[in-house]
Amino acid sequence: MSIVEESEFKGNAMIVIKQSEEDQYPFQFGVKKAKLVLENIEAIKKFVEKNDKQSAEPASNN
Repeated sequence: MSIVEESEFKGNAMIVIKQSEEDQYPFQFGVKKAKLVLENIEAIKKFVEKNDKQSAEPASNN
């Protein structure tokens, strides 16, 4: 499960998303990029569905 924290960079609020507590390179962004994510959440969901190799079912030979 991922870990979500709030932080600050040069006086700006940041959200930090880590894969684990030991994550050396967390995913982090500020309010402007967070708004972009929210505005485009459906496109992001479709992108993941289309390209997520882990959830893809193996092709059948029928």
